[in-house]
Amino acid sequence: MREMRRLSVVEQSANHLRNGIRNGLWRGTLPGLVPLARELNISRGTLQSALRILENEKLVSVHGAGNNRSINLRKLKKMKLRVGVLRFEEEGLQMSKLLFQVQHNLEARGHRMFFAPKSQTMLQHSLTRIVRHVAESPADAWIVEAGSRELLEWFSQQPVPCFALYGRSEGLPLSRSGPEMIPPLLEVTRELIALGHRRIVTICRRDRREPTLGNAERAILDTLSDHGIVTGKYNMPDWEMTPEGLESMLKKMFRATPPTALILDESYFAINAAQFLARNGIDVPGKVSLFSTQYDEALAWCRPVIAHIQWKSEPIVRRLTRWVDDLQKGRNDRKTINFPAEYVRTDSIGPAWKG
Repeated sequence: MREMRRLSVVEQSANHLRNGIRNGLWRGTLPGLVPLARELNISRGTLQSALRILENEKLVSVHGAGNNRSINLRKLKKMKLRVGVLRFEEEGLQMSKLLFQVQHNLEARGHRMFFAPKSQTMLQHSLTRIVRHVAESPADAWIVEAGSRELLEWFSQQPVPCFALYGRSEGLPLSRSGPEMIPPLLEVTRELIALGHRRIVTICRRDRREPTLGNAERAILDTLSDHGIVTGKYNMPDWEMTPEGLESMLKKMFRATPPTALILDESYFAINAAQFLARNGIDVPGKVSLFSTQYDEALAWCRPVIAHIQWKSEPIVRRLTRWVDDLQKGRNDRKTINFPAEYVRTDSIGPAWKG
């Protein structure tokens, strides 16, 4: 792989100005050199070099005795965008298909979409590392897949527009889309309770539990409490997010107080858990019911097929495509628009084990 070139301070400043203009931070004309350099915390010399880049692009032009620079809105609306994608990790066939369809749509419109060389998982979910990685990957806009609260808060404070594809974006000024997970999650939780389950455990990523519970996770615990089930860390345990960490946590849990139902936040968590249960002779659904919040084709090859949530990716693809088209025209809607998802019942859900 070709080594990624680091951007100079001048290039970074030009990107910052370009994205600020695109995001509506300045309209009509840019501030004068002195206040603008102070705002960007760079020297006047660096700022003048960055402005020359934008002048060569004909995005801004100098006029008047005070050397004020006006913004060329026509040029802005014609500029094609470089859209970066920061993946959560490399897994997930459904998400890959969705993003490749978005890439196809955007490139058909003349835009360029690229995937950051490293995912959030490869960067160990370190905000410092991710910020450095993003700075080294020039983009006019970012799509962040399943971002943590900390990461999306950082993106919301940047001049570069950001689209939260899933993730902890509650209340942040970001565009966001994904499936509406809470209705099907409540449906399966209530069904499990009706089937006699009291020891229901949700296994989710740490960023879904910290610094506060996500809306979906909170809804599950609230539903358990509403039905008289005392909740605590047992129902949403902490664990090291590795295959070995999941194995260790399941061993400990089934040795002490075995759950009768597992709600797993990712399809590969569910597949890993199904393998653990099979190796240890724990029958599904006889001794434990199994449910995945995500669908993957691999789930259909499990026996029994694992119950799951499913949704259509096409509305999300259209939403992302429109968002980039609107950015090109100088509009960033910053709306949260989620789409319906459904609970798919299978034979992995059954009555609570009474043993």
